[in-house]
Amino acid sequence: MSKAKEITLPDEVKGFSQVRLDVDLTTGKIQKSTLSREFCRDWIGGYGFGAKVLWDELKPGVDPLSPDNVFVYAHGPFPTTILPTSSKYGVFAKSPLTNMFGMAISSGSVAAQARRAGVNLIVIKGKAPEPVYMVVDDDDHYLVPCEKTVWGKGCWETEEMIREEFQDHRLAVMSIGPSGEHMSHMACITNDRNRQAGRTGMGAVMGSKNLKAIAFRGTKGVKVAQPAEFYKLAKKLIKVANGPATAKYRDLGTPAGITSYNKLGMMPTNNMLEGSWDRVDDGTFTGDTLNADWVVKKVACSQCSIACDHITKVPKNHPNWPNLYISIDQELCYSYGSACGNYDWPTVFKCVELSDNLGIDAISGGVTAAMACNLYEDGLITKEDLGYELPFGSTVNLARFTEEMCLGKGFAGKIFGDGCLQAGKRLEEMGRKNASYYGMHIKGLEMPAFDLHGMSTFAVGMSVSVRGACHLRNGAYGIDAKGTYDRLAYDKPVERGKAIKSLEDIYGIIDSYIICKFTRGIYESDDEMAKAFELVTGIPHTGDSINLRGDSIVTLSRCFNIREGWTRADDHPPARFFKEAHTRGPNKGVTLKEDGYQKLLSGYFEARGYDKETGIPTDATLKKLGLDFVIGKLKSTGGKK
Repeated sequence: MSKAKEITLPDEVKGFSQVRLDVDLTTGKIQKSTLSREFCRDWIGGYGFGAKVLWDELKPGVDPLSPDNVFVYAHGPFPTTILPTSSKYGVFAKSPLTNMFGMAISSGSVAAQARRAGVNLIVIKGKAPEPVYMVVDDDDHYLVPCEKTVWGKGCWETEEMIREEFQDHRLAVMSIGPSGEHMSHMACITNDRNRQAGRTGMGAVMGSKNLKAIAFRGTKGVKVAQPAEFYKLAKKLIKVANGPATAKYRDLGTPAGITSYNKLGMMPTNNMLEGSWDRVDDGTFTGDTLNADWVVKKVACSQCSIACDHITKVPKNHPNWPNLYISIDQELCYSYGSACGNYDWPTVFKCVELSDNLGIDAISGGVTAAMACNLYEDGLITKEDLGYELPFGSTVNLARFTEEMCLGKGFAGKIFGDGCLQAGKRLEEMGRKNASYYGMHIKGLEMPAFDLHGMSTFAVGMSVSVRGACHLRNGAYGIDAKGTYDRLAYDKPVERGKAIKSLEDIYGIIDSYIICKFTRGIYESDDEMAKAFELVTGIPHTGDSINLRGDSIVTLSRCFNIREGWTRADDHPPARFFKEAHTRGPNKGVTLKEDGYQKLLSGYFEARGYDKETGIPTDATLKKLGLDFVIGKLKSTGGKK
């Protein structure tokens, strides 16, 4: 198989509990089994586990909101160890937002409590006959009917009520809100109040299964293979994680990036019409202003020494939203801020609160709201449609729109409640021509806080992400931001492709471990990252072999998409980046060039060992990656929405 297959396995794997729970919601039965040592070696954890289970156990072409979809919870071998930022979990299913590979990752207490309960992987199928939540309490695993208790409640109240029921505030709860219950394609999963598994509509999949929440509580310890050596390495990593490598996340949080992105012309403004904003230039809307005027507390997740979670407060004398507390980050400053032309901080906070509590991804929600603002300004939707005005720069009306969108109410909920892709289609069915053009998404997933007009390498990196528009699957924005290649040019396509691939592969491992990408710079090398895995699990890996597994995980996810109907045309940014140039800032007058983009995309495919024209992995590549089981099974179902 792969180089990882040639590695001798220890008699006993550590770190992993190796416990898999299979939940049939239709019958209410829960079965326990053991993950093999080979499975742990080859698929590493979270992302890898999810990719392999979905490939093996999800029938191609299923409706993502049908009982036949498979919902997977997984974490890696590190929760409850002292490895920095290791209390993270992932959820995986076919996405209702993209109709392709769906995944979302969250931090907080969930993974730590799940590991203490002795669980590594939960595979959920079917649909409960009535709303339920699941409890994993050490060796007790059961379902609790909840139609008369937490069903219909917001995420925050649900978490509090379940903890109160157990009289234990250590209980970790991941839950959906009303948006997930009515299966908004943007629905998220919230835990620890301020943490979300947000992207690709995983909350809608839970809602479609009548699964309100999963609660974890555990008392079991974790054993590592080489405790003395691991302790030494982990202490070193903690020291680095407390130093300059992560200082910006600790001091200003992710909004530290607002000013630097603005200087590069990649701070999306007014639904990607511009890449810089005068409200950043004059200091009104920056990370410094946010921290000086609004942040009241900084919070860390379990096993984290960074504390990037910045909590803001609206004062008690505010006319609209007094005493509002919310966690804020760079993406949300963009989605409900610059993307909507809104520089009123309390409005940003209120829209984020509505999204987090009612249960939609606040990136997708804000970008969909920005689409609506843009459509309103251009006359494709009106005051008569909405019942109120919604130009760029709206405040109270933006919050009203957000609430209606989350709850599926009114014109906002009916048209925009499932994200940009569906909003464009619905409006065009109403005769609003070219409405889809205004939706800033890739494969149906709304774009994060990066304007692509002058970012030729990252335009490819974001577009090839298996889950749709995403900066967290490869991080290729750094290639352009650091000037590794001319970000306005299209030369060296294979070299750029290799650079994108390298980032994707190691990100695939980071998302399988699962650890925070804010700590990716604390490891001296890929070998050191592999050593952390070996010291905990006892499974030998090198930098080369662990990267090969990352390559396998990313490629298997792409194969999943191909089987579900993906074509080369899906790996493409919105048309706006090719047709409308910025009117200000460092990228003034710049657009992406279609022929140049396609050249770079082909270079990426070639670098990955995929067919240069179709983007489908060759049989030789599949064999090299140990994906022999995929060969002959890449016929598309044509199942895209």
